[in-house]
Amino acid sequence: MNDADVSKQIQQMVRFIRQEAEEKANEISVSAEEEFNIEKLQLVEAEKKKIRQEYERKEKQVDIRKKIEYSMQLNASRIKVLQGQDDVVNSMKEAAAKELLNVSRDHHVYRKLLNDLIVQSLLRLKEPAVLLRCRKDDLHLVESVLDSAKEEYARKAGVHPPEIIVDNLVYLPPAPSHHNAHDLHCSGGVVLASRDGKIVCENTLDARLDVVFRKKLPEIRKWLFGQVAA
Repeated sequence: MNDADVSKQIQQMVRFIRQEAEEKANEISVSAEEEFNIEKLQLVEAEKKKIRQEYERKEKQVDIRKKIEYSMQLNASRIKVLQGQDDVVNSMKEAAAKELLNVSRDHHVYRKLLNDLIVQSLLRLKEPAVLLRCRKDDLHLVESVLDSAKEEYARKAGVHPPEIIVDNLVYLPPAPSHHNAHDLHCSGGVVLASRDGKIVCENTLDARLDVVFRKKLPEIRKWLFGQVAA
């Protein structure tokens, strides 16, 4: 093999090596670019996911805050409605309490009522001797019905007429007025107790109103507001 052939063969080998190197470099470049694009895509997707999660978290916070605000407004509205209903019911009771004052003004009707209240109290106590307390203004009316009340009780209970001791030292509070609107007051009626004071029957008009009002309150609410309040 002469020098020309050797030189030619060397040049071919050089071209082959250079071509192979260029191809390898291109492969490395392409691979590096693909890896870069994949990594870049992963970073972009990760950032998108992070942004979505942050948005969802804030959206949930806003939704929760709206629900809390709505619940608070709803509760406030309910409380306001209930307060308004209570005001209406209380005004009815106050109006009824004012009407009670008219009961004692008709002495004929009130005298019969006092008799019935005393008999009812005696039937509840079933004591041979009782203490009776009334308003000072009602003392003469109470004393005028004591005998008939004792006889009626004895007849209904099948016992001897009881002893009724009227308290002439301590009276029930007077009727309410503009001068004592915030003081203790009594619209009428009586309070009876056993002689030892252990058993008490409060049969005043105010106490009767309280009992009736508590008992009828569900019906009153239903009549006023169309529902039975718990």
